[in-house]
Amino acid sequence: MKIQESVPLLPFNTFGLPARAPNFAEIHSLQDLREALRSGIRPVFVLGGGSNVLFTRDPEGLVLKNSIRGIEVVRRFKNRIWVRIGGGEVWHNFVLWAVQNGYGGVENLSLIPGTAGAAPVQNIGAYGVELKDVFVGLQAVDLATGRLRHFSRKDCRFGYRDSFFKKEGKGKYCITSVTLSLTIQKHRINVSYGDILKILEAEGINQPGIADVSRAIIQIRSSKLPDPAKTGNCGSFFKNPETDRTVLERIRLTHPNVPSYELPGGRVKIPAGWLIEQCGWKGKRVGNTGCYEKQALVLVNHGGATGEEVKNLAFAIIGSVEQTFGVRLEPEVNIL
Repeated sequence: MKIQESVPLLPFNTFGLPARAPNFAEIHSLQDLREALRSGIRPVFVLGGGSNVLFTRDPEGLVLKNSIRGIEVVRRFKNRIWVRIGGGEVWHNFVLWAVQNGYGGVENLSLIPGTAGAAPVQNIGAYGVELKDVFVGLQAVDLATGRLRHFSRKDCRFGYRDSFFKKEGKGKYCITSVTLSLTIQKHRINVSYGDILKILEAEGINQPGIADVSRAIIQIRSSKLPDPAKTGNCGSFFKNPETDRTVLERIRLTHPNVPSYELPGGRVKIPAGWLIEQCGWKGKRVGNTGCYEKQALVLVNHGGATGEEVKNLAFAIIGSVEQTFGVRLEPEVNIL
């Protein structure tokens, strides 16, 4: 482990934004992490896959790139296993490993960018499944003390794209490993989203397995989302807002076809992409940034954009949606 000075972060964020770390280290083990912390350089900023961060300025102190790898089955039960994943493991690579080995539970989370260590922070979710549904626990190092701590599912306080690590624990821990519970047999197949069913039906698959679901979701996401290697982006920039039914009924007065999803307690979720599209942002370019033409939920860097440009566009969209629908969007992305 070596601490480098003045390292460009453009290769380490999927938005492709210019930023520079005054001090930078790539960690491959718990020992590397503790050695970096003993340098005394503060504050510490932990970087995973760089797929959920918007750099509007250079970070201060020490940037740690989490590259702790490894996938290991740690417990076996009759119908399921517990698997431990290194915090720096590429999330999609882990999903492919699980599917190829016949382990179910994460196939709906295929092709989500980022690392395993970042997954609990965001409580990643897609197509009817969230990380918390398969979560057992995680290990994380306290950046102030260097001590390793275990977090249970309850400790993580998972919410919609939310967790303890985005609130009280924000910036205080580096997640070194995550343990998930996956099924060996009797998989719970979730094809509740219509796009998945359309693809499976087109292929004549009536009784899909986990590999079928994973393949369908990869196809859907690939068709809707730009490749960060070609067009800088962070995937979905905004959360889908959750609101009272009265708000939905008010929107229906002017937009009868507004899509929505039922939630517990009589609340509803409205797709943020639909709200943004109704306000005319889909495919719109503003300077070097804009809204992706195939998915309004995705903000893109057309080349040469700064983090401040992307941030200004995001808040212009938030203001537009709030003025039109009375609903305030909240970014999923961590804005630095």
